[in-house]
Amino acid sequence: MSANIYIHEFRIRLKSVLIWSLSVAAIILCFFSIFPGFADQAALINQMMSRFPPALLEAFGMNRTNLATVVGFYSFIFIFVQLCLAIQAGNYGFGLVSIEESELTADFLLSKPVSRSQVLTSKLLAALTSLTITNAVVWVVTFVAIALFRGSRAYDTSTLVLLLVSIVIFQLFFMAVGLVISLLVKRVRSVTPYSLGLGFGMYVLAAFSGMFGTATLEYITPFKHLDPAYIIQNGSYDTPLVLLNVAVSLIALGISYWRYIRRDIPAVS
Repeated sequence: MSANIYIHEFRIRLKSVLIWSLSVAAIILCFFSIFPGFADQAALINQMMSRFPPALLEAFGMNRTNLATVVGFYSFIFIFVQLCLAIQAGNYGFGLVSIEESELTADFLLSKPVSRSQVLTSKLLAALTSLTITNAVVWVVTFVAIALFRGSRAYDTSTLVLLLVSIVIFQLFFMAVGLVISLLVKRVRSVTPYSLGLGFGMYVLAAFSGMFGTATLEYITPFKHLDPAYIIQNGSYDTPLVLLNVAVSLIALGISYWRYIRRDIPAVS
């Protein structure tokens, strides 16, 4: 690893980390602020939800959770948190090496006395550090929001911790897949369309899987690998799907290293 590359990569993402962290924190606090009203009107809410189409409830996992409970309501919020984290991690993955190639500065970096594997490792560690900061903010804001709005309602801390721990696996998947895609295509001119497409695409697949009961789609999207409703209902992860998720991430990282080391880097003509 090159300390200089790591520090540089980390610094250029600080503003992005701040924006994403504050945005996710705002989502958690704003959504959870209405929890007392949900909990106080539990019977009315359940009656209202019973009138929703079953496919719609299944798409959002609301048919397997009780929104009148602390963890149940948080699992509903967590779906939107996951979507934000997916786009952020995808942004970092797609932009890890593609930005320098599109700006034709990669040849300058590679002229330094460091190997390509060291360059990629430094960039990955900087991106992981950035994601970890956002992850830590989610943890802190989650417990603060619960402390502020749960009142005297008890909740299962172990289940909540399982949800929060899943963020690491979730982030790694989108960053690794974004990185390998950026190295397989000819050139990524803008990371935003790619990261939005990957994040929302996987989210839509998860919704279709729930609506139509298509088990095959569950193997594709990490929103099903780490489904908040499943975690709360069973108090554990869906181990086969989580192992599949981790395997895809590791394979994507392996292919990324192989591809980056052998890749023809555009240079300034």
